[in-house]
Amino acid sequence: MKVLDLPVSGRWGFLATSFAVPEGAAAATGEFDRPWLHPDAALLLDPFADNTINWEKLKAETRVVAIIHKSTIGTTRIDSGYFARKAEARARGYLWGSYHWGVSGEPRKQADHYIDTVKPEADELIALDLEDANSKELMNADEALVFVRRIKERTGRHPVLYTNHASAKLISAEFANSDFAKTPLWYARFRASVSDFPAGVWPSYTLWQFSSEILPQLPIAGTRPDMDVNVYNGTVAQLKANWPLTRAGD
Repeated sequence: MKVLDLPVSGRWGFLATSFAVPEGAAAATGEFDRPWLHPDAALLLDPFADNTINWEKLKAETRVVAIIHKSTIGTTRIDSGYFARKAEARARGYLWGSYHWGVSGEPRKQADHYIDTVKPEADELIALDLEDANSKELMNADEALVFVRRIKERTGRHPVLYTNHASAKLISAEFANSDFAKTPLWYARFRASVSDFPAGVWPSYTLWQFSSEILPQLPIAGTRPDMDVNVYNGTVAQLKANWPLTRAGD
């Protein structure tokens, strides 16, 4: 997932450049201020087939406890690395999830393709990647609602919704009383801190994608700078207890 949200050049020299949490970082971090520096923060990776992972080196970052892998696109396409990566991650004890990349048209058929492909177990996170809520080429907000409702019909639960700041702002302004409120927010914003979160549909983020090849902010052992890295709005223990973030009936 590559949602462009670049900060002013040169602002980020103070960010962590290794796995170690700087002394005093726990006191300096907060929900919207570099939460990934907290020693108890839960971290997640969301790779696709072209992202490499050295699993043995990845073990050095014990706060990485979950993998959410790109699985499907549109109504027919499947990420070539999905099933092999799932088997490896599960065997190594990581929490597992998948996401569907939404494109324009046939949102119900896209939802069926996603569910029929990944066949998610009750302990697997499911998610929709909504890159641009106003898009004419990718899935838009209205189509995303159809997708969300179909996923609920098929699985009994709502998916997590991945989207960027502009789209979250649009949804909060125009879809206040919709099923979006039942989808935990996976917020894409490549900044060290956020002071303008668009509260409305969501009071806060559940996951925050804060680092990618667009703006690497926290190197993760065993990965390259092109890896998307996310932080959970809570601790490792809380993420494990709340996984997969939605359950049947939600």
